[in-house]
Amino acid sequence: MNGGQHGAGGAGHGRHHHDRHQDRRRPDREDDRRDSRGRQRSAARSRGERSASRQAPGQRAKRTDPARTAAFDVLREVDESDAYANLVLPPLLADRRIRGRDAGFATELTYGTLRMRGRYDAILADCVDRPLDELDPAVLDVLRLGTHQLLGMRVPSHAAVSETVALARGNVGTGPAQFVNAVLRRVSEAGPQEWLERITAGAADELAALAAVESHPLWIARSLREALAGHGRDPGEIGALLAADNAAPRVTLVARPGLADVSDDDAWHDADLVPGRWAPTALVLDGNDPGTVPAVRDGRAGVQDEGSQLVTLALAGVPLGETAGGRPERWLDLCAGPGGKSALLAALAAQREATLVANEIQPHRARLVERALAAIPDGVVEEVRIGDGRDVGTDEPGAYDRVLVDAPCTGLGALRRRPESRWRRTPADLATLTGLQRELLGSALDAVRPGGVVAYVTCSPVLAETQLVVTDVLRRRDDVERLDTPQAVRSVLRTAPDGTTPDLPLPSGDSARDDVQLWPHVHGTDAMHLTLLRRR
Repeated sequence: MNGGQHGAGGAGHGRHHHDRHQDRRRPDREDDRRDSRGRQRSAARSRGERSASRQAPGQRAKRTDPARTAAFDVLREVDESDAYANLVLPPLLADRRIRGRDAGFATELTYGTLRMRGRYDAILADCVDRPLDELDPAVLDVLRLGTHQLLGMRVPSHAAVSETVALARGNVGTGPAQFVNAVLRRVSEAGPQEWLERITAGAADELAALAAVESHPLWIARSLREALAGHGRDPGEIGALLAADNAAPRVTLVARPGLADVSDDDAWHDADLVPGRWAPTALVLDGNDPGTVPAVRDGRAGVQDEGSQLVTLALAGVPLGETAGGRPERWLDLCAGPGGKSALLAALAAQREATLVANEIQPHRARLVERALAAIPDGVVEEVRIGDGRDVGTDEPGAYDRVLVDAPCTGLGALRRRPESRWRRTPADLATLTGLQRELLGSALDAVRPGGVVAYVTCSPVLAETQLVVTDVLRRRDDVERLDTPQAVRSVLRTAPDGTTPDLPLPSGDSARDDVQLWPHVHGTDAMHLTLLRRR
């Protein structure tokens, strides 16, 4: 099993001891070997001795290379500022002029370490004699980076250890660097497969073992297994789903209708593109820098997951129950930030002489929406409004023909794109988010006119955020009907040159549902959920 393609168990996994390894020497745990900042000191230094080294001082690496330093700095930003790596890493690489192979190395090291953090923590817990949360966070990040190089990348062991020790020496001090050296040498004594066997041997049950190997907190693995069953799929697919979360997604672009055509060579400037699997607007980029594509730079196209494109196209394509009375349709994106779905909706609205209002509660996200809409023709976007979506139904009852509720959620359907989310979310988040989701959906249903359509969308398959929200809201109303969402999605699938459309795998027979749940391991998209509702 290649560690670079699979994730690991949650950081909460305890240490796993094995009788045949209990006599192995581990770093000492005396409290007086921690400095005033809680950082680990070497045993020799704690006794007042000079540390010994196999290398002369002049031969030791004083600092590591820029790619490893960049990865370390991103991990620290993620930990200290709750930042997202996909927003921090690209500008950091550009600012430091890290390009080509070095940029690729830094990218794999950063994302691979974040995805595999749970597995690596379980491994490190077997090599350190104290709970990992007692280590200095920066030292722990260095250890994770070194472990990924040893077990998940094609880096020779000696280089992985020596360069990571240099990284530690340059960023957290000489004492911690010696500690890092000792721990990583223990990690390097076994290969990836043996480590998998060790960390699963002590797991409480099969799902806990799977969560450990595939780098998901156990509560998330449980929630996703329940979601598979609740959405009509085999819960035994959980292993494939968790593994898909740990596979780096390819960059998917959206060609915004009327602004960029998938066959317009000038828009793509010789970019290596292939059509998406499902959406007629989707193009898959063979490469990681969409900023080199002219249509992306000028806003005629954007980076957007194919599942996100499908749910947006379905809302725009489903027939209304009644006509708009001769007036142009008005559409609303209730939770518009950061603007990808708004831009696609606005491009579609322009083709139908409809207008769009984009509402976003956070000012900085509203600015992102404005940027995403920059290429939309004048007169299509009525306004980008800063406001609470829960108030729109009261303030503007029956004012819109189509409303998109892309509700704030746990984001557990996009863990392959934002792997750090799995370590930030807790079960307690669900109670807060599901209450908000209910309020937003209720507001959207009040804001749409009779005959109008509401799309309830989440980037999470969790039942508490999808089926249960819709069921609870509809239980309190008698003026809303569910639409055939699978048929609405199938009606907007791309058409091949021979006139055929792809067969979208959805539950059928007794498992058939009137909503749509996409999956990374089945559809190659984020785990987007869509329920279409019509106001009677």
